[in-house]
Amino acid sequence: MRAVDIIIKKRERDELTREEIDFFVRDFTAGAIPDYQVSSWAMAVLLNGMTDRETKDLTMAMAHSGDVLDFSHLVDIVVDKHSTGGVGDKTSLFVLPTVAACGLPVGKMSGRGLGFTGGTLDKLESIPGYRVNLSMQEFEKQLKEIGIVLTGQSAELAPADAKLYALRDVTGTVPSIPLIASSIMCKKIAGGAHAMVLDVKTGTGAFMQTLEDARKLAQAMSAIGKLAGREVRTVISDMNQPLGEAVGNVLEVREALDALRGGGPADFREHGLHMSAEMLVLGKKAADFAEGRSMAEKAIADGSAFDKFRQLVRAQGGDVSYVDDPDKMAKASMVEVVPATKSGWIQQVHAGEVGEAAVSLGAGRAKKGDPVDHAVGFIIHRKVGDRIEAGQPLFTIHANNAAVKPEVQARVAAAHVISDEPVPPLPLFYE
Repeated sequence: MRAVDIIIKKRERDELTREEIDFFVRDFTAGAIPDYQVSSWAMAVLLNGMTDRETKDLTMAMAHSGDVLDFSHLVDIVVDKHSTGGVGDKTSLFVLPTVAACGLPVGKMSGRGLGFTGGTLDKLESIPGYRVNLSMQEFEKQLKEIGIVLTGQSAELAPADAKLYALRDVTGTVPSIPLIASSIMCKKIAGGAHAMVLDVKTGTGAFMQTLEDARKLAQAMSAIGKLAGREVRTVISDMNQPLGEAVGNVLEVREALDALRGGGPADFREHGLHMSAEMLVLGKKAADFAEGRSMAEKAIADGSAFDKFRQLVRAQGGDVSYVDDPDKMAKASMVEVVPATKSGWIQQVHAGEVGEAAVSLGAGRAKKGDPVDHAVGFIIHRKVGDRIEAGQPLFTIHANNAAVKPEVQARVAAAHVISDEPVPPLPLFYE
């Protein structure tokens, strides 16, 4: 079997066998197939696509290119959650302690920010001392003892995916539905998930900018899950405006803590309760969505979800006093409220522009390895459809770099479009 024959076969729109896919992934991971051949194959996949069966076989080959975890000796069912990324999406910080407080153990391996998409690990590192590099032994012990873990992904999980993604990023082959779907799903399967809730974002602040593309990705991941014997529930949610109000690491952690105490912005709280209910149903803790929703609401109301977050932080070395008193967290040196310059209805808050502006402030990374300033970001005070009067707060900027502040502030102001006519609010979920 030769790599060039597999490239030609996919170029000619023929279906690859499982044996061909296994060979290609195995030899690429081992370094026996050079990058230029893998890049050529990835372009053929981008242009010609893959069948559901091919995509499933690619997913399983990449999942088994390294360690495959199994926590069945610790818990009856492992349920995972994944978001395809967005702006102000701090949902895991709310959902995971909520479902864990309802008796559903959750062990999640998360990532750092990518582009303008915020990373869960970066947010958690806003809490001094929080460790995101647990060993597998520590992971298992913590999952058994307190029923919740939130750490970084082991380098031994799906190494083929890490190598392939690095090539896709520099060869123009990122926007391939089969390659995106297999990349997400192989890490979930390698991480030991039996069932998963997938939050596929669509809009100006999402990778899938159209509902049609988001639907294709959701269907592809659902098909992989079904063929791989996993339960998968996908929801398509809006990312045309930031989720909640806070954008930036400390600001988002504070907002998540507010929500765990029963407060926080209504859209973020509603999104979190919805995703919690979906997980509780998949995890067999709730008979249906209504019961799952009720359980999640009770965990917030009685304080058990907040207590579970405190347990998580303490178990992973974080200073719980920052959770109890968020005012102790890092603060930006320049905080300025920017008012609206005209009256009307909010027509747009371009999530992608807000996210890119946050990166320019230092809240994210322009390139791999850049340091993150946890204190900077924005509070977006209005949602699409809201009425605003001239002079009322439009957004608040939290900055530490005076040189970039004027440009970034102007960019976020321009991301807001105010209409003279009423505008309907955006939905939280599309389907």
